[in-house]
Amino acid sequence: MNELLRQLLYLPPQASTVARGVDHFHMVVIITSVLGAVGVAAAVALFLIRYGRRREEGRGGMRAAGGRVAHVPFGLEIGVIGGLLALFVTFGVIGFRQFVHLRTPPPGAMEIYVVGKQWMWSYAYPDGSATNHDLYVPVGKPIKLLMTSRDVIHSFWVPAFRQKQDVVPGRMTTLWFEVAEPGTYEVLCAEYCGTQHSTMRGRVIALDAEAYARWSEGRAAPEQDLAAQGERRAAEVGCLRCHTVDGAPHIGPTFAGMFGSQVRLATGQRVVADAAYVTESMMDPEVKIHAGFLPVMPSYRGILQAGDTAAIVAYLRKLGEVTASQPVSPPAQGLPGVHAPAEEIP
Repeated sequence: MNELLRQLLYLPPQASTVARGVDHFHMVVIITSVLGAVGVAAAVALFLIRYGRRREEGRGGMRAAGGRVAHVPFGLEIGVIGGLLALFVTFGVIGFRQFVHLRTPPPGAMEIYVVGKQWMWSYAYPDGSATNHDLYVPVGKPIKLLMTSRDVIHSFWVPAFRQKQDVVPGRMTTLWFEVAEPGTYEVLCAEYCGTQHSTMRGRVIALDAEAYARWSEGRAAPEQDLAAQGERRAAEVGCLRCHTVDGAPHIGPTFAGMFGSQVRLATGQRVVADAAYVTESMMDPEVKIHAGFLPVMPSYRGILQAGDTAAIVAYLRKLGEVTASQPVSPPAQGLPGVHAPAEEIP
């Protein structure tokens, strides 16, 4: 039945672990809507046939041609209204639970950073390697994508996974999936992003454990992992001139122990210093001002290249385990002074 309905609705294969559940809910909503429409049409036809020849207003009902007064049972009215409300609430609860499941990656998910730009997708892996266009993932392993855009709004969409997420400049959005079986699955951009929007395509290449291990071993090993690349890049663009990594106070808040902590803002609000907060702070630093610090940090929008943001986030994640009692010496490039970013990269 599942396969028959999938083909009737022209849906692509169910390639992720959540695709079947999304399709089943989709099918139930469509079937319920069709049955409801048929029921309404049948009721209208019945009323037209039974009461359509002559209508006269009567007390509490309509007078049919034979003189008989037709009454709609009050219990039936309550039942129909109550049934529709119950159906609405049921669909809302199921949809909300499904949404929460789709937005909450399982513990231990493999994190891959994604950068969208006109007109391609770039991927940065935890070991520091990177690919363009094609995303390689192991089957049966939850994958969490941390995504941002370098230029305009894009939308990462894998039809076979039944998942889509907007990718916004200066922000970091997330999406997770787990591929059910090996294969190659198309990646599309579902948000118009320019004259070559239709060419912004890619692939998710899902490999079994053995094939993925061979692919990992066959890649050229990067000189540094992603966190080490982030440390180097943070020093190059001037982050470490204002932010310490050992808990010491300076122009900006220390990076030591910041990632994953509760940050108090100048407005009194508290937010979690996660990947989304860090990305927004780099691109639009005046949106959320850390309490106790002046808003002197410049924007790094257009300065950080594809993958730089991911590397710096990985570096701050590593420093999240550092406290003032565990000093880490900053690199030689991180000299105190005014926070001055590097020249803009064309």
